[in-house]
Amino acid sequence: MERILVSACLMGRRVRFDGAAKTSGDALLAAWRAEGRLVPFCPEVEGGLPVPRPPAEIEGGAGGGAVLSGTARVLTADGTDVTAAFLAGARAALDAALSCGARVAILKEGSPSCGSLTVHDGTFGGGRLPGAGVTTALLERHGVSVFGEDRIPAAAVRLRELSGA
Repeated sequence: MERILVSACLMGRRVRFDGAAKTSGDALLAAWRAEGRLVPFCPEVEGGLPVPRPPAEIEGGAGGGAVLSGTARVLTADGTDVTAAFLAGARAALDAALSCGARVAILKEGSPSCGSLTVHDGTFGGGRLPGAGVTTALLERHGVSVFGEDRIPAAAVRLRELSGA
């Protein structure tokens, strides 16, 4: 049975920066949960950040790959550098995926950790740019396919491809 790494906030855990959850009502996710396939994970909490915490964005909207390469940082609105926590959380997410054999992840879109298609632009004004979060970038570099919560059917297709079905 193929395991799936999933953002803990999508599973109803109150781990987001504002202390809230973003519980998904997706039927496929519910079925996978019932099958015991989901591995809930919050890279920001696992990286050592508290709940609640100040919102953070990747400077310049550069994306997670730039953070991994050391050419961009993750900052809060007051300029506090939280890059180390984001990197630690990304490594912990990769370790979790590798240890349970997950080759697919469903993560919270738009997050500086988990975004797979977009990240905030670094201005704290609500704008978004194409790009991946820090955790997504690291997972994808190691062969884990990452999908946002709005692309769960595409994740199901990828799971079928991986299982050879």
